[in-house]
Amino acid sequence: MNDTRHPETLRIERVDAMRCVEQGAWDALLPEPICPFMTWTWLSTLEDAQLVTADTGWIPMHLLAWKGDKLLGAMPMYAKSHSFGEFVYDFSWAHLADRLSEPYYPKLVVTSPFAPVSGARILASPALPEAERLAIQTALVHHAIGLVDGRNFHSLHLLFVPVDDVQHLASRGLLHRVSHQYHWHNEGYADFEAYLQRFRSKRRKEIRRERKQLHDQGIVVRTVAGRDILPAELDRMYDFYADTCAQYMGGGQYLSREFFHLIHSRQPGLIRLFLAHNADGDIIAGTFNIETPERLYGRYWGSAVQVPFLHFETCYYAMIEYACQAGIQTIEPGAGGDHKYARGFNPVETWSLHHVFSPRMQMILERHLERERAQVEHVIDHLLENSALKTVIEEQ
Repeated sequence: MNDTRHPETLRIERVDAMRCVEQGAWDALLPEPICPFMTWTWLSTLEDAQLVTADTGWIPMHLLAWKGDKLLGAMPMYAKSHSFGEFVYDFSWAHLADRLSEPYYPKLVVTSPFAPVSGARILASPALPEAERLAIQTALVHHAIGLVDGRNFHSLHLLFVPVDDVQHLASRGLLHRVSHQYHWHNEGYADFEAYLQRFRSKRRKEIRRERKQLHDQGIVVRTVAGRDILPAELDRMYDFYADTCAQYMGGGQYLSREFFHLIHSRQPGLIRLFLAHNADGDIIAGTFNIETPERLYGRYWGSAVQVPFLHFETCYYAMIEYACQAGIQTIEPGAGGDHKYARGFNPVETWSLHHVFSPRMQMILERHLERERAQVEHVIDHLLENSALKTVIEEQ
């Protein structure tokens, strides 16, 4: 534990676990709408399941900002010896550091581990005036930058931050990076057929044919949530997730069976599964999702069989159909996947902030990021323009 005093009685403290801060005090810092991956329960469950430890290369070093005995700000921060599980990819930056004979690890990362979801990362009490909130956020970031001394830590990365934080902090010398994801937005669709009307006739027929092919095989998808989820269903979903990691991520599995059961026991209202059954009633595929009143976050997918279009049905179509019925406004299916655009998901910007100790690297990355931002913004503009015209990118 470490603390540093700042002007106007603000005190910055560093703690090594979420249990060092009271749950209600942390959650009171979260702005509306609350990002479920930033709650005390979510972050502490990652710790309790031993997923963020020295052994996994995620060492908690959370920052807390106090005035007297009142918690006014916080940042979930981790010391890292690698770049896995972040989804803002900087492997090429590490390679650049190696070529320059500069160290890159360990580094500091401000994020919700394993969650490529945008939301507040630099927390300050929403009850405070804006100027005071900004001062607390600035103090937290400056304290983190001060830890990047070229000996203990070599860089600082704030991932999936709101654009307002970018505008506030980029002017203070932090590098800013833009990328994009694909999100589905509910434009008042009454049902799935209403959603299909956004597409041209040919694409509508293709989607209907994909769904019919599964239906003709007796495959149906049902959704189950909260305490209605059976332990056996949660275990089956974990097995799907682990198999997907083994097949497509080179064994890069971040979560454990224990975490699936812990988070479900502690926050059952957040969890919604979409489970695909075959004609015999066996569960053959599924997705693990986090649900709030307005958003559905698609997190983990897996399948026991290889069936054409089963991934699209379980990860997209069934979720969109449910969102139309439930009034969900946005579906965030996670990072990557240009094929999402052809199914009605539009590009949205995601942002990150970076500070590198090496002046040479800072200068090179600043030029690189300027070019990268222009390229990403060009791609997004092009996709949105075509989407507005109700055109789609046909699969190659």
